[in-house]
Amino acid sequence: MNLKLTALTVGSLDTNCYILYDGDTRAAVVIDPSDDATLVLARIEALGLHVRAVLLTHAHFDHGGDAPRLSDRTGAPIYAHGADRTLPSWLTHGLEWTEDLEEGQLLDFDGLTLRVLHTPGHTPGCVCFLCGDRLFAGDTLFAASCGRIDLPGGSWDAMRASLRRLAALEGDYRVYPGHGAQTTLFAERRENPCIQMALRQS
Repeated sequence: MNLKLTALTVGSLDTNCYILYDGDTRAAVVIDPSDDATLVLARIEALGLHVRAVLLTHAHFDHGGDAPRLSDRTGAPIYAHGADRTLPSWLTHGLEWTEDLEEGQLLDFDGLTLRVLHTPGHTPGCVCFLCGDRLFAGDTLFAASCGRIDLPGGSWDAMRASLRRLAALEGDYRVYPGHGAQTTLFAERRENPCIQMALRQS
């Protein structure tokens, strides 16, 4: 497989959207298209991609608000974790999806394979996606920080457990967060104060 990745910072809160695709078959998945998928759709068209799925790390509007339009334009189903159906509508803008993600699930879209890690804390249904040496961390893990826990559905106890889980992954990963700069899991294990606090409180 000729795996390729393109990243865009889009939407009202500068969300990182990731388009993962096979350079040969042009099959693609879109992770977190944000609340304005205009640039995402333009990039998909420019690259000649066939979107097989829209994957959401969580259901906040700044990550998935425009997922329905992307789904309508491409015919791709929307995936998110069912626990986020409990979030208030002002956080999701009424987002709906048809495919519920589950812990440990292996997703395969024409050879694009991702593993689902349920990492609650920022929201009850936050997930990360593993694909090869890439970790798509959503709003669970940022460079030198982690997602906020003061919104409805947030929990430090859950976030602490999720950060410990990510820190315990074997080897190193390139980390692609929901906002801000890319990083590596090796760097975050050493330098991230949120991970250090989570480990101290274990």
